[in-house]
Amino acid sequence: MVNAMKKDIKKVVLAYSGGLDTSIILRWIKEEYDAEVVTYTADVGQGEETEMARVKALETGASQAICEDLTEEFVSQYVFPAFRASALYEGYYHMGTSLARPVISKGLVRAAIETGADAIAHGATGKGNDQVRFELSAYALKPDIKVIAPWREWDLKGRADLVAYAKTHGIPVPVTPQMPYSMDANLLHISYEGGVLEDPWNGPPANMFTMTVSPEDAPDEPEYVTVGYEQGDPVSINGVAMSPVEILTTANDLGGKHGIGRVDIVENRFVGMKSRGVYETPGGTILYHAHRAVESLTLDREVAHLRDELSNRYAEMVYNGFWFAPEREALQSFMDDVQKPVTGEARLKLYKGQATVDGRRSDTHGLYDEATVTFEADDVYNQSDAEGFIRLQSLRLRTFAEKRLGEGE
Repeated sequence: MVNAMKKDIKKVVLAYSGGLDTSIILRWIKEEYDAEVVTYTADVGQGEETEMARVKALETGASQAICEDLTEEFVSQYVFPAFRASALYEGYYHMGTSLARPVISKGLVRAAIETGADAIAHGATGKGNDQVRFELSAYALKPDIKVIAPWREWDLKGRADLVAYAKTHGIPVPVTPQMPYSMDANLLHISYEGGVLEDPWNGPPANMFTMTVSPEDAPDEPEYVTVGYEQGDPVSINGVAMSPVEILTTANDLGGKHGIGRVDIVENRFVGMKSRGVYETPGGTILYHAHRAVESLTLDREVAHLRDELSNRYAEMVYNGFWFAPEREALQSFMDDVQKPVTGEARLKLYKGQATVDGRRSDTHGLYDEATVTFEADDVYNQSDAEGFIRLQSLRLRTFAEKRLGEGE
């Protein structure tokens, strides 16, 4: 099937980062497919790295190098919706990579249409989740799109083969003995995997982290930050209204300064294997805890519990690459409706790697009633009512116990 497809492909748009894999893929596609290669580099928080990638792409043989700033779209239309869903994959992972892939895929497909390309290509390996995320997103947006996935086609077996290929073809190699792992960065996080991290017993190298200081080296005095929310979205920090990108950038700076947001996990990949990943998500961690704090005041108990049950399903959908699937979109509608009353402020204490809630308030939508919960005398709660409540709740337990004891247990 691949050989049959090759003769029909004359122009390819490659998702390009400028790293080892995609640099080699650029040259490989030109030679293997005898096709023109246009590179597409989406800026989802890498900043100046995108310009470096553009220059390198042209030097490596791209006919055109497209760079596009997607930071605002990434944060407002992908990160914040996931935050409204309170989504964590397997209880820890804020899904920085998972959320970036659909917005990149959307830009990649758009570039393919605009340049008249016959196919798109990506550098995800045949073992990882990203191949699924890129391709499911692309097919959801353009059902007839052709996809080239070199890691599933070529005979290069691993990083050593890629380095050798790069040296043979005069392609600069960004991987060095001082950085024996791979990185993926965007405005929400940095992920680290591979190399020395493949053994889950090995601790992360102390000099690996770039977004956060070590908690031991963080300031000895705590810092307090107040995050304002409207309908589930953060809109201000310390009373200053900000755009989504400004919110996340500011939260990243605060969290990084105090060593907040480091996670080291072994996660279950969609393709069936376990994988060790290390992540830095300083701003996302702060916003997650602030959001939960405001929700604790403003969400009805049963609504909050139902949302939490569905958050796990939502996270699995996003992690597995189904951002553009109807089930994720339907669930997003529920999540967004639930968030309508989530307006208020949360104050967090940042100290030595921890972000702890120090206060929360909601003047307009708070369901917390101090007059009801007080331990002092009140006129709104009759404590004797609890007796009947407990007796009704215990009815099935008493019935079950009587039956069991009557049988001689």
